[in-house]
Amino acid sequence: MAKEVDIYIKLQVKGGQANPAPPIGPALGSKGVNIMEFCKRFNAQTTEQMGKVLPVIISVYKDKTFDFIIKTPPAAVQLAEMAKTTRAKGAKTKLGGSSEPNRKKVASVTWDQVRTVAEIKMPDLNCFTIEAAMSMVAGTARSMGYTVTGTPPEGIVVK
Repeated sequence: MAKEVDIYIKLQVKGGQANPAPPIGPALGSKGVNIMEFCKRFNAQTTEQMGKVLPVIISVYKDKTFDFIIKTPPAAVQLAEMAKTTRAKGAKTKLGGSSEPNRKKVASVTWDQVRTVAEIKMPDLNCFTIEAAMSMVAGTARSMGYTVTGTPPEGIVVK
């Protein structure tokens, strides 16, 4: 018989760098989950994706055991890495987009880069064809203030 799920916890953690500090510690500790066990298992599974932001969905069961599913990195993070944009925020620089994406364009990506991101994200997207996935990723790029350069592949309508 299947275990009864008590709660789902959604986090974004850098691959191979999970530790009990916030946001992981408080999110798991308040639900009674063994934090160190999660960190060890997560780090073991994500050593090949060291430093990449990875969404993780943790299923916590009634008996406080857990399972987790690691998703592909967010499209916005992948696009920012491909465009290699930075913005100043205090003393640190972060990957990011435009504060006014409809007015200020901060970077550009090609349709080949959009295809690469779409192929990586395909298992987590709600679509069946690579063209639909590319259209979704291109929309993400536009909402970040990026321009998508080149001619779109056949089957993609650009608005």
